[in-house]
Amino acid sequence: MGGVLTATVAMMSIAMAAETASSSSQTIIVEGNRRVEAEAIRSHFHASPGGGYDEAARDTALKSLIGTGLFETVSIDRAAAGKLTVRVTEAPVLVRVAFEGNKKVKDADLAAAIGSKPRGALQRATVQSDANRIVEVYRRVGRDEVSVRPEVIDRGNGSVDLVYAITEGAKTPVRKIEFIGNRAFGSRQLNAVIKTSAHTMLSFLTGGDAYDPDRVSQDRELLRTYYRSKGYADVSIPAARAEYDPAQKGFTVTFTIDEGPLYRFGNADVVCNIPGVDPGRLSRLTLIRSGAKFDGNALDKTTEQLTIELAKLGYPFAHATPRIIRDQAAQRIHIAYVIDQGPRTYVERIEIHGNSRTRDYVIRREFDFGEGDPYNKALIDRAERRLKNLNYFKTVKITSRLGSSQDRVVLDVETVDQPTGEINYSGGYGTTDGWMGEVKISERNFYGTGYDLRASATFGQYARSVNLSASEPYFLGTRVAAGIELFGRQSDPTSYQSYGSATYGASLLFGTPLSEQLGVQWRYSLYNQNITLSPNSSGLIASLPIQQAAAAGAAWVSQAGTTTTFSTLDNNKSPTSGIRSQLSQDIAGLGGDVRFLRTTSDTRYYHQLNSDVVAMVRGQGGYITGWGGQQAPLMNTFFGGPTMVRGFAPYGFGPRDLTAGSTRDNLGGSMYFATTAELQSSIPGVPDEYGLKASAFVDAGSVFGYRGPTTFSGQSLQVADKNIVRSSVGVGLTWASPFGALTVDYAVPLSKAAYDVVQPLRFSAGGF
Repeated sequence: MGGVLTATVAMMSIAMAAETASSSSQTIIVEGNRRVEAEAIRSHFHASPGGGYDEAARDTALKSLIGTGLFETVSIDRAAAGKLTVRVTEAPVLVRVAFEGNKKVKDADLAAAIGSKPRGALQRATVQSDANRIVEVYRRVGRDEVSVRPEVIDRGNGSVDLVYAITEGAKTPVRKIEFIGNRAFGSRQLNAVIKTSAHTMLSFLTGGDAYDPDRVSQDRELLRTYYRSKGYADVSIPAARAEYDPAQKGFTVTFTIDEGPLYRFGNADVVCNIPGVDPGRLSRLTLIRSGAKFDGNALDKTTEQLTIELAKLGYPFAHATPRIIRDQAAQRIHIAYVIDQGPRTYVERIEIHGNSRTRDYVIRREFDFGEGDPYNKALIDRAERRLKNLNYFKTVKITSRLGSSQDRVVLDVETVDQPTGEINYSGGYGTTDGWMGEVKISERNFYGTGYDLRASATFGQYARSVNLSASEPYFLGTRVAAGIELFGRQSDPTSYQSYGSATYGASLLFGTPLSEQLGVQWRYSLYNQNITLSPNSSGLIASLPIQQAAAAGAAWVSQAGTTTTFSTLDNNKSPTSGIRSQLSQDIAGLGGDVRFLRTTSDTRYYHQLNSDVVAMVRGQGGYITGWGGQQAPLMNTFFGGPTMVRGFAPYGFGPRDLTAGSTRDNLGGSMYFATTAELQSSIPGVPDEYGLKASAFVDAGSVFGYRGPTTFSGQSLQVADKNIVRSSVGVGLTWASPFGALTVDYAVPLSKAAYDVVQPLRFSAGGF
């Protein structure tokens, strides 16, 4: 509208002044005008006090005519007898203003930024200014290499089309990330919280360093949420500034943080203003514990639980509002949840916008209510959080507006889809598996339906495998996730075991969250497994139990099991606090050829010692036994190695066949335990974006309880099966590289059995 308004005002001013210039119409001759009236042009001339048009008057008129933007050229010549000749070339009229080549910025956003508008006059200076404005728009979305070429297309009769041809170029990277005001947490820890990452020499493999203002905006909220979960109730992130450095050809992103004091919870009460509702029953639902660090997540989750419980009790319009009382001197926060009956407001419609790919029903199923149900702000906030956690969308925002009446509300769900498919190529080398390459293809939102499809294949020095899987997060419309997996794996003899193996089969999986922190998975697997023997060039023969297992041939395993997971980790990728505990139980023998019961557990606890050092304690253990008169198969028992106690080789400890002339194989045990105490730290002087961590650790554990045969074809076995605690101390280095986690450990065994096999240095790399 700017160009149209300018032209309109100019022509109106010309027309209004035309009458005053009628006296000079005999001395000013106008040439070249087609649309603009001659009298309107003469109106820009104002005689000097002497009655003529001196140089100053002519110059003023010339500037005034050019300033209207209606003319491309204007010239004024003096003629005989005091007359003036004004020659003009009128500017073409813009019929259409268009953009070509823009994929990352919408036409509407570009049109709003420029001054040239349809039905206005084409102004060359404005066109060049518009090109600069388009470049600036692209810089704000992280693209500095954009180029803009204006093209004018003549349509005849003094009209033209204006087209801005845009070459967008590559994303402009973030060169540096800085935090100002952070005292409680170091830059490395805060970098693990946000999604924006700084450019490194390997960023071209990940793309995570591209500047994205929407992502930076999300990072502000992630930082605020993180601080509130760690006790800083008054935290604010007043600014997230991105500055472009032409010399570096990239952005420096600076987050300004006002932490505020550290608080702990004080008293937590429930004040109920609804007759007939027992406050004591509601108090038992609070997640707040006196003396614990303030946790904004616990505060919000308690609000949700109270709201849901009130709805179950028959009060769908009731709401719980946390009233926060700060005790600045004691740095305590007392919470009083006030329960009130809210207005009887209903959700009239849920309108979804911006989802160009994801189906509407995939979004709607994240709501615990539907159209026509009572309006509840706590449930709306939970739906927004669930949609963000899907990782299908770049941004998600739910707003409300008045519906068709005062008691009706319309919810607007604004989403922006993001790519959800990936193709990964990786390779690596490990002291266990040798060299190996892998290809992974995944799509976590297949055609916008929410289906998760994955395929992977590996080929290596000692092992080959293939895996196909598909899952549906809402099976039969419930919050139960269902999946199917097809798998196959072959392994060859190595220097640590004298036999190979082959396994192929399928699994059905069902999982559901029981709460925000607790989930259960049920599974059923049917697979075929067998042991293969190869000639031994050393002349040694395989251990007799292994010969027996190989002679028995392939066996079908029909296995059902569950895994219960409890997690309070603050960050799944790089945790600094919280617990993650898993308990798995399996039973084989519901059909098939083998029968066994197996239980395993694995618990890790993380605690932050300071801004750069995190302590981790881990405990794991397991037990397997046959049933129905059978022993557990050798392939399903436990083998001690570096995953339990570092410093030992794969299959390095546990029951071992020491019979003379045998290959002295590890025969597997029925029980194991292992513990770890570890300190993890950043490396001084190494930039955070490189993802390097150093560690120092102490490991201890054992595998024991051999339950296999002790004789074979009349021969007796010499099996060493001592419950000796193996332990080690060492240091490690972990790099979260684009190829996958790279780990180097050096551990020195402190205690071991004489027949154990040690391996102080362990190296592994790759995404498998």
